Amino acid sequence: MKVRATIVVRGMVQGVGFRYYAYRHAKALGLKGYVKNQWDGSVLSEVEGERGMVEEYIKALKVGSRLSSVRDVDIHWAEYSGEFDSFEVAF
Repeated sequence: MKVRATIVVRGMVQGVGFRYYAYRHAKALGLKGYVKNQWDGSVLSEVEGERGMVEEYIKALKVGSRLSSVRDVDIHWAEYSGEFDSFEVAF
């Protein structure tokens, strides 16, 4: 079953390669959507795909990139919309 998740990651996640870490995991899992920095220092990711793959993506985000330090991850689940064609690092 395909789902959508809005994920906000807090901690030391900007300026440490976190978005590219998320991008690589999302692409490897066949997910679509985006990841981007937010003004408050967090990282936002909107993803769509098979629920199991989205859950694997979330597990990877909780671990974080080598230089990051993830403090908190908020997840909001929603219905799949088919809005995205690919996965991108947004600015």
